[in-house]
Amino acid sequence: MTLLRTWPSHPFTPADLRELGVPEARLRRAVKAGEVRRLVRGVFVSAETPASIELFAQAVARVVKPHHVVTDRTAAWLHGIDVFVWAELDLVPVVETCALRGHEPTGIAGVDARTRDLRPSDITTVHGVSVTTPLRTALDLGCILRRREAYAALNAMAARHDLSREDYLLSLPRYRRRRGVRQLRPLLQIVEPRVESERESWVLLEIHDATLPVPEPQYWIDIDGVPTFRLDFAYPRLRVCVEYDGEEWHLKTPEQRDDDAARRGWLRDNGWTVIVVRRGDFKAQARDRWISDLRRALQPAYTNRRW
Repeated sequence: MTLLRTWPSHPFTPADLRELGVPEARLRRAVKAGEVRRLVRGVFVSAETPASIELFAQAVARVVKPHHVVTDRTAAWLHGIDVFVWAELDLVPVVETCALRGHEPTGIAGVDARTRDLRPSDITTVHGVSVTTPLRTALDLGCILRRREAYAALNAMAARHDLSREDYLLSLPRYRRRRGVRQLRPLLQIVEPRVESERESWVLLEIHDATLPVPEPQYWIDIDGVPTFRLDFAYPRLRVCVEYDGEEWHLKTPEQRDDDAARRGWLRDNGWTVIVVRRGDFKAQARDRWISDLRRALQPAYTNRRW
């Protein structure tokens, strides 16, 4: 048996260890002890190796065959957008791929493979791995993810890769008979790259669904000519804003929370209505509450109509 003093800093598989004479039982103990971590199913790295997209790509390359293209959520990750559910990351998500025309999907454990109508223009290379382009990846996610997550993915990919609503819509005809296109089509009409987080996208989608006026994202308030406060969503003429406070609120320092409270206090003192949406406010009763508050706030206090 070979004595392995340090675990590799590059992605490796149990087969690599067998070639070195290292038993898999030792690898299992190392994972349990936190010395090694899984990157994708069947691929490992020393726990001391910093995480990066390049490292993830190297791991994906170990389980993807040359005639396969990385797709969907794995492709989004390689493009810098994380759309996996938090709990799935603890379980190490499968690598999602598709086979090129004329090839069969893989049967490798930990790889979710299928076939798809890819053109050469749909494929790019990220750190040596064949992957669907940001545009193709975003449109696929718009079809396969649940609606809120799909909308957030479309916004995030547009923001990171300089895609516009028009870019998406020009590619839509190819999806005419694609499963999920009924969800995708209306979402493309309201894509907003200026939204900065997944849950902010959820907030905006709820506002659209309630048929309320569309707010301006990332609106700056100037004080004495200096941009001072940035609001998630604003209706400047009515002095109404919607702010999202998620799980990050609990991670903030007392000083940061005091700053938020002071900022919102200043807004209210200066005639703004501030509506705060928190992580649990997307369930029916809580959602209806803040949507009703917003609807009331958007009613003008004065109209020049006589009747």
